[in-house]
Amino acid sequence: MTRIYLSPPDVGEAERQLLLDAFDSNWIAPLGPHVDGFERDMAERTQIPGALALSSGTAALHLALLLLGVEPGDDVLVPSQTFVATANVVTYVGARPVLVDSDPATWTIDPALVVEELERRAREGRLPAAVITVDLYGQCADYDRILAACADYEVPVLEDAAEALGASYRGRAAGSFGAAGVFSFNGNKIITTSGGGMLVSHDEALIERARYLSTQAREPVVHYEHVAIGFNYRLSNLLAALGRAQLRGLDERVAARKAINEAYRAALADVPGIDFMPWAAYGEPNYWLTCILVDSEAFGAGHEDIRMALEALDIESRPTWKPLHLQPVFADAPTVGGAVAASIFERGLCLPSGSRLESADLERITDTIRDLAR
Repeated sequence: MTRIYLSPPDVGEAERQLLLDAFDSNWIAPLGPHVDGFERDMAERTQIPGALALSSGTAALHLALLLLGVEPGDDVLVPSQTFVATANVVTYVGARPVLVDSDPATWTIDPALVVEELERRAREGRLPAAVITVDLYGQCADYDRILAACADYEVPVLEDAAEALGASYRGRAAGSFGAAGVFSFNGNKIITTSGGGMLVSHDEALIERARYLSTQAREPVVHYEHVAIGFNYRLSNLLAALGRAQLRGLDERVAARKAINEAYRAALADVPGIDFMPWAAYGEPNYWLTCILVDSEAFGAGHEDIRMALEALDIESRPTWKPLHLQPVFADAPTVGGAVAASIFERGLCLPSGSRLESADLERITDTIRDLAR
Protein backbone atom coordinates (compact mmCIF):
# COMPACT_ATOMS: atom_id res chain seq x y z
CA MET A 1 0.00 0.00 0.00
CA THR A 2 1.24 3.48 -0.83
CA ARG A 3 2.00 5.98 1.91
CA ILE A 4 -0.88 8.17 3.07
CA TYR A 5 0.30 11.75 3.51
CA LEU A 6 -1.13 14.38 5.83
CA SER A 7 -2.13 16.93 3.20
CA PRO A 8 -0.60 16.23 -0.23
CA PRO A 9 -1.10 18.43 -3.30
CA ASP A 10 -4.19 17.74 -5.39
CA VAL A 11 -3.31 18.46 -9.03
CA GLY A 12 -4.63 17.27 -12.35
CA GLU A 13 -5.09 18.06 -16.01
CA ALA A 14 -6.19 21.67 -15.46
CA GLU A 15 -2.95 22.44 -13.65
CA ARG A 16 -0.92 20.71 -16.34
CA GLN A 17 -2.60 22.70 -19.11
CA LEU A 18 -2.04 26.10 -17.50
CA LEU A 19 1.57 25.24 -16.65
CA LEU A 20 2.15 24.29 -20.29
CA ASP A 21 0.48 27.52 -21.37
CA ALA A 22 2.92 29.51 -19.24
CA PHE A 23 5.86 27.41 -20.44
CA ASP A 24 4.95 27.65 -24.12
CA SER A 25 4.47 31.41 -23.85
CA ASN A 26 8.08 31.73 -22.60
CA TRP A 27 6.84 33.81 -19.66
CA ILE A 28 8.87 31.81 -17.15
CA ALA A 29 10.01 34.34 -14.54
CA PRO A 30 9.88 36.60 -12.72
CA LEU A 31 6.48 37.94 -13.77
CA GLY A 32 3.98 37.53 -16.57
CA PRO A 33 0.29 37.43 -17.53
CA HIS A 34 -0.57 34.56 -15.17
CA VAL A 35 0.75 36.53 -12.19
CA ASP A 36 -1.58 39.40 -13.10
CA GLY A 37 -4.39 36.92 -13.70
CA PHE A 38 -3.82 35.12 -10.40
CA GLU A 39 -4.02 38.42 -8.53
CA ARG A 40 -7.27 39.32 -10.32
CA ASP A 41 -8.70 35.87 -9.61
CA MET A 42 -7.86 36.12 -5.90
CA ALA A 43 -9.29 39.61 -5.63
CA GLU A 44 -12.53 38.42 -7.22
CA ARG A 45 -12.71 35.27 -5.10
CA THR A 46 -12.15 37.05 -1.77
CA GLN A 47 -13.91 40.32 -2.69
CA ILE A 48 -10.77 42.21 -1.66
CA PRO A 49 -9.70 44.75 -4.29
CA GLY A 50 -5.95 44.61 -3.73
CA ALA A 51 -3.95 41.39 -4.19
CA LEU A 52 -0.22 40.84 -4.62
CA ALA A 53 1.27 37.45 -5.55
CA LEU A 54 4.47 36.74 -3.59
CA SER A 55 7.06 34.02 -3.09
CA SER A 56 5.62 32.87 0.26
CA GLY A 57 3.11 33.66 2.96
CA THR A 58 6.05 34.60 5.17
CA ALA A 59 7.12 37.24 2.64
CA ALA A 60 3.59 38.61 2.65
CA LEU A 61 3.57 38.84 6.46
CA HIS A 62 6.95 40.57 6.44
CA LEU A 63 5.89 43.21 3.93
CA ALA A 64 2.61 43.78 5.75
CA LEU A 65 4.34 44.48 9.06
CA LEU A 66 6.69 46.94 7.38
CA LEU A 67 3.79 48.75 5.73
CA LEU A 68 1.80 48.86 8.97
CA GLY A 69 4.70 50.80 10.47
CA VAL A 70 5.97 48.18 12.92
CA GLU A 71 9.46 49.22 13.99
CA PRO A 72 12.37 47.99 16.10
CA GLY A 73 11.44 47.95 19.77
CA ASP A 74 7.69 47.61 19.15
CA ASP A 75 5.52 44.84 20.57
CA VAL A 76 3.14 42.80 18.42
CA LEU A 77 0.45 40.49 19.82
CA VAL A 78 0.65 37.03 18.20
CA PRO A 79 -1.27 33.83 19.00
CA SER A 80 0.92 31.24 20.65
CA GLN A 81 -0.88 28.39 18.84
CA THR A 82 0.48 28.82 15.32
CA PHE A 83 3.32 27.96 12.98
CA VAL A 84 6.56 29.72 13.90
CA ALA A 85 6.59 31.94 10.78
CA THR A 86 3.84 34.13 12.26
CA ALA A 87 6.18 35.23 15.06
CA ASN A 88 9.42 35.01 13.08
CA VAL A 89 8.36 37.91 10.86
CA VAL A 90 7.88 40.10 13.94
CA THR A 91 11.57 39.65 14.68
CA TYR A 92 12.48 40.43 11.05
CA VAL A 93 11.40 44.04 11.62
CA GLY A 94 13.12 44.24 15.01
CA ALA A 95 9.93 44.01 17.04
CA ARG A 96 9.02 41.62 19.86
CA PRO A 97 6.22 39.02 19.71
CA VAL A 98 3.88 38.92 22.70
CA LEU A 99 2.34 35.44 22.72
CA VAL A 100 -1.37 35.16 23.49
CA ASP A 101 -3.23 31.98 24.49
CA SER A 102 -6.01 30.21 22.57
CA ASP A 103 -9.76 30.29 23.08
CA PRO A 104 -10.71 26.69 23.98
CA ALA A 105 -13.95 27.08 22.00
CA THR A 106 -12.14 27.77 18.70
CA TRP A 107 -8.39 27.18 19.29
CA THR A 108 -7.77 30.61 17.71
CA ILE A 109 -6.41 33.63 19.59
CA ASP A 110 -8.54 34.35 22.68
CA PRO A 111 -10.44 37.63 22.09
CA ALA A 112 -10.96 38.18 25.82
CA LEU A 113 -7.21 38.01 26.42
CA VAL A 114 -6.58 40.41 23.52
CA VAL A 115 -9.04 42.90 25.05
CA GLU A 116 -7.49 42.54 28.51
CA GLU A 117 -3.97 42.99 27.16
CA LEU A 118 -4.93 46.07 25.16
CA GLU A 119 -6.66 47.60 28.17
CA ARG A 120 -3.69 46.93 30.41
CA ARG A 121 -1.20 48.30 27.93
CA ALA A 122 -3.33 51.40 27.29
CA ARG A 123 -3.25 52.19 31.01
CA GLU A 124 0.53 51.79 30.99
CA GLY A 125 0.96 53.83 27.81
CA ARG A 126 2.60 51.07 25.77
CA LEU A 127 0.12 49.74 23.24
CA PRO A 128 1.35 47.15 20.74
CA ALA A 129 2.15 48.28 17.22
CA ALA A 130 -0.13 45.58 15.75
CA VAL A 131 -2.14 42.44 16.47
CA ILE A 132 -1.65 39.40 14.24
CA THR A 133 -4.52 36.91 14.18
CA VAL A 134 -4.26 33.39 12.77
CA ASP A 135 -7.13 31.51 11.14
CA LEU A 136 -6.05 28.21 12.60
CA TYR A 137 -6.42 24.93 10.68
CA GLY A 138 -8.85 26.71 8.37
CA GLN A 139 -11.09 28.36 11.00
CA CYS A 140 -11.34 32.13 11.28
CA ALA A 141 -10.63 33.93 14.53
CA ASP A 142 -13.49 35.79 16.26
CA TYR A 143 -13.12 39.09 14.39
CA ASP A 144 -16.07 41.06 15.76
CA ARG A 145 -14.54 41.23 19.21
CA ILE A 146 -10.93 41.56 18.09
CA LEU A 147 -11.51 44.28 15.50
CA ALA A 148 -13.72 46.31 17.84
CA ALA A 149 -11.10 46.28 20.60
CA CYS A 150 -8.25 47.11 18.22
CA ALA A 151 -10.26 49.94 16.66
CA ASP A 152 -10.83 51.46 20.11
CA TYR A 153 -7.07 51.72 20.59
CA GLU A 154 -6.17 52.37 16.92
CA VAL A 155 -4.05 49.22 16.75
CA PRO A 156 -3.94 47.67 13.26
CA VAL A 157 -4.84 44.01 12.72
CA LEU A 158 -2.95 41.73 10.33
CA GLU A 159 -4.85 38.56 9.42
CA ASP A 160 -2.71 35.47 8.91
CA ALA A 161 -5.12 33.43 6.81
CA ALA A 162 -2.35 31.17 5.50
CA GLU A 163 -4.38 28.04 6.32
CA ALA A 164 -7.86 29.39 5.62
CA LEU A 165 -8.44 30.19 1.94
CA GLY A 166 -12.07 29.32 1.25
CA ALA A 167 -13.19 29.79 4.87
CA SER A 168 -15.54 32.57 5.97
CA TYR A 169 -16.57 34.57 9.03
CA ARG A 170 -20.17 35.78 9.18
CA GLY A 171 -20.36 35.52 5.40
CA ARG A 172 -17.11 37.36 4.66
CA ALA A 173 -14.11 35.62 3.18
CA ALA A 174 -11.08 34.79 5.29
CA GLY A 175 -8.33 37.29 4.57
CA SER A 176 -10.71 40.26 4.31
CA PHE A 177 -10.42 41.43 7.93
CA GLY A 178 -8.08 44.02 9.33
CA ALA A 179 -5.60 46.23 7.50
CA ALA A 180 -4.24 43.34 5.42
CA GLY A 181 -4.54 39.58 5.00
CA VAL A 182 -2.08 36.88 4.04
CA PHE A 183 -2.50 33.52 2.29
CA SER A 184 -0.01 30.68 1.80
CA PHE A 185 0.17 28.32 -1.17
CA ASN A 186 2.75 25.97 0.30
CA GLY A 187 2.62 22.37 -0.88
CA ASN A 188 0.41 21.20 2.00
CA LYS A 189 -2.21 23.94 1.79
CA ILE A 190 -5.73 23.51 0.41
CA ILE A 191 -4.47 24.93 -2.90
CA THR A 192 -0.81 25.13 -3.81
CA THR A 193 1.64 26.83 -6.13
CA SER A 194 4.33 24.52 -4.64
CA GLY A 195 5.61 27.59 -2.82
CA GLY A 196 4.02 31.01 -2.79
CA GLY A 197 1.74 33.43 -1.02
CA MET A 198 -0.58 36.38 -1.46
CA LEU A 199 -0.94 39.70 0.32
CA VAL A 200 -4.45 41.17 0.14
CA SER A 201 -5.92 44.43 1.40
CA HIS A 202 -8.83 46.81 0.94
CA ASP A 203 -6.16 49.54 0.96
CA GLU A 204 -4.92 49.47 -2.62
CA ALA A 205 -2.20 52.04 -1.83
CA LEU A 206 -0.74 49.55 0.67
CA ILE A 207 -0.70 46.85 -2.02
CA GLU A 208 1.00 49.15 -4.50
CA ARG A 209 3.69 50.04 -1.97
CA ALA A 210 4.16 46.33 -1.26
CA ARG A 211 4.42 45.70 -5.01
CA TYR A 212 7.23 48.25 -5.20
CA LEU A 213 9.12 46.83 -2.21
CA SER A 214 8.71 43.24 -3.40
CA THR A 215 10.59 43.92 -6.64
CA GLN A 216 13.77 45.25 -4.98
CA ALA A 217 12.21 48.73 -4.74
CA ARG A 218 13.15 49.51 -8.32
CA GLU A 219 12.19 53.00 -9.44
CA PRO A 220 10.11 53.34 -12.65
CA VAL A 221 12.98 54.51 -14.86
CA VAL A 222 14.81 52.80 -17.71
CA HIS A 223 17.97 52.17 -15.70
CA TYR A 224 18.17 50.48 -12.30
CA GLU A 225 17.50 53.19 -9.74
CA HIS A 226 16.88 52.51 -6.03
CA VAL A 227 16.05 54.94 -3.24
CA ALA A 228 14.73 52.35 -0.75
CA ILE A 229 15.69 48.88 0.43
CA GLY A 230 13.54 46.27 -1.28
CA PHE A 231 13.11 42.50 -1.44
CA ASN A 232 13.02 39.77 -4.06
CA TYR A 233 9.56 38.53 -3.06
CA ARG A 234 7.51 38.15 -6.26
CA LEU A 235 5.87 34.94 -7.51
CA SER A 236 6.93 33.50 -10.87
CA ASN A 237 4.57 33.25 -13.82
CA LEU A 238 4.88 29.43 -13.86
CA LEU A 239 3.78 29.11 -10.24
CA ALA A 240 1.00 31.64 -10.73
CA ALA A 241 -0.35 29.53 -13.61
CA LEU A 242 -0.50 26.55 -11.25
CA GLY A 243 -2.24 28.71 -8.66
CA ARG A 244 -4.91 29.88 -11.10
CA ALA A 245 -5.84 26.31 -11.96
CA GLN A 246 -5.89 25.33 -8.29
CA LEU A 247 -8.07 28.29 -7.35
CA ARG A 248 -10.69 27.28 -9.90
CA GLY A 249 -11.10 23.99 -8.02
CA LEU A 250 -11.13 25.49 -4.53
CA ASP A 251 -14.82 24.84 -3.82
CA GLU A 252 -14.46 21.17 -4.73
CA ARG A 253 -11.42 20.84 -2.48
CA VAL A 254 -13.23 22.47 0.44
CA ALA A 255 -16.21 20.16 -0.08
CA ALA A 256 -13.95 17.10 -0.20
CA ARG A 257 -12.17 18.03 3.04
CA LYS A 258 -15.47 18.77 4.74
CA ALA A 259 -16.71 15.30 3.78
CA ILE A 260 -13.48 13.77 5.13
CA ASN A 261 -13.88 15.66 8.42
CA GLU A 262 -17.48 14.48 8.75
CA ALA A 263 -16.45 10.90 7.98
CA TYR A 264 -13.81 10.98 10.71
CA ARG A 265 -16.31 12.35 13.20
CA ALA A 266 -18.87 9.68 12.34
CA ALA A 267 -16.35 6.82 12.45
CA LEU A 268 -14.90 7.84 15.82
CA ALA A 269 -18.03 9.24 17.47
CA ASP A 270 -18.37 6.33 19.91
CA VAL A 271 -14.67 6.04 20.76
CA PRO A 272 -14.06 7.24 24.32
CA GLY A 273 -11.38 9.89 24.79
CA ILE A 274 -11.46 11.26 21.24
CA ASP A 275 -12.65 14.83 20.66
CA PHE A 276 -12.37 16.98 17.57
CA MET A 277 -11.33 20.60 17.03
CA PRO A 278 -14.49 22.63 17.67
CA TRP A 279 -16.06 24.56 14.82
CA ALA A 280 -17.46 27.98 15.76
CA ALA A 281 -21.04 28.90 14.82
CA TYR A 282 -19.89 32.29 13.53
CA GLY A 283 -18.36 30.99 10.30
CA GLU A 284 -17.57 28.18 7.93
CA PRO A 285 -14.05 26.69 7.96
CA ASN A 286 -12.29 25.29 4.93
CA TYR A 287 -11.59 22.02 6.82
CA TRP A 288 -7.92 22.16 5.86
CA LEU A 289 -6.89 19.61 8.49
CA THR A 290 -8.95 17.34 10.73
CA CYS A 291 -7.54 17.57 14.27
CA ILE A 292 -8.36 15.46 17.30
CA LEU A 293 -7.68 15.69 21.02
CA VAL A 294 -6.86 12.47 22.85
CA ASP A 295 -7.68 11.92 26.51
CA SER A 296 -5.15 9.19 27.26
CA GLU A 297 -6.97 7.93 30.37
CA ALA A 298 -10.32 7.52 28.65
CA PHE A 299 -8.85 6.28 25.37
CA GLY A 300 -6.19 4.01 26.82
CA ALA A 301 -3.26 5.51 24.87
CA GLY A 302 -1.91 8.93 24.04
CA HIS A 303 -1.84 10.96 20.85
CA GLU A 304 1.79 9.95 20.27
CA ASP A 305 0.80 6.28 20.50
CA ILE A 306 -1.76 6.88 17.78
CA ARG A 307 0.79 8.71 15.64
CA MET A 308 3.29 5.87 15.96
CA ALA A 309 0.66 3.22 15.20
CA LEU A 310 -0.31 5.09 12.05
CA GLU A 311 3.33 5.59 11.06
CA ALA A 312 3.91 1.86 11.38
CA LEU A 313 1.33 1.48 8.61
CA ASP A 314 3.00 4.20 6.48
CA ILE A 315 0.34 6.76 7.39
CA GLU A 316 1.49 10.30 8.13
CA SER A 317 -0.10 12.24 10.99
CA ARG A 318 1.36 15.12 12.93
CA PRO A 319 1.06 16.76 16.35
CA THR A 320 -0.80 20.05 16.45
CA TRP A 321 1.37 23.17 16.45
CA LYS A 322 3.70 23.35 19.42
CA PRO A 323 2.82 26.68 21.07
CA LEU A 324 5.36 29.39 20.50
CA HIS A 325 5.73 30.13 24.20
CA LEU A 326 7.07 26.56 24.56
CA GLN A 327 9.52 26.93 21.68
CA PRO A 328 13.14 27.46 22.78
CA VAL A 329 13.60 30.28 20.29
CA PHE A 330 10.84 32.31 22.00
CA ALA A 331 11.57 31.26 25.57
CA ASP A 332 12.02 34.89 26.60
CA ALA A 333 8.97 36.28 24.81
CA PRO A 334 6.20 37.74 27.00
CA THR A 335 3.22 35.38 27.21
CA VAL A 336 -0.42 36.04 28.03
CA GLY A 337 -1.88 32.81 29.41
CA GLY A 338 -0.69 29.70 27.62
CA ALA A 339 -2.34 26.78 29.39
CA VAL A 340 -4.99 26.24 26.72
CA ALA A 341 -2.51 26.17 23.84
CA ALA A 342 -0.22 23.87 25.84
CA SER A 343 -3.10 21.49 26.53
CA ILE A 344 -4.01 21.33 22.85
CA PHE A 345 -0.42 20.46 21.96
CA GLU A 346 -0.18 17.84 24.72
CA ARG A 347 -3.23 16.00 23.36
CA GLY A 348 -3.62 17.13 19.75
CA LEU A 349 -3.05 15.21 16.53
CA CYS A 350 -3.68 16.17 12.88
CA LEU A 351 -5.03 13.34 10.77
CA PRO A 352 -4.57 12.82 7.00
CA SER A 353 -6.94 15.24 5.30
CA GLY A 354 -5.96 15.51 1.65
CA SER A 355 -8.83 16.22 -0.69
CA ARG A 356 -8.17 12.97 -2.58
CA LEU A 357 -8.11 10.73 0.49
CA GLU A 358 -9.86 7.51 -0.47
CA SER A 359 -12.61 6.08 1.72
CA ALA A 360 -10.65 2.83 2.07
CA ASP A 361 -7.64 4.77 3.34
CA LEU A 362 -9.78 6.73 5.78
CA GLU A 363 -11.16 3.41 7.04
CA ARG A 364 -7.60 2.13 7.57
CA ILE A 365 -6.85 5.22 9.65
CA THR A 366 -9.98 5.06 11.80
CA ASP A 367 -9.70 1.28 12.25
CA THR A 368 -6.15 1.74 13.51
CA ILE A 369 -7.33 4.33 16.02
CA ARG A 370 -10.24 2.19 17.15
CA ASP A 371 -7.96 -0.82 17.61
CA LEU A 372 -5.82 1.20 20.04
CA ALA A 373 -8.77 2.24 22.18
CA ARG A 374 -9.04 0.66 25.62
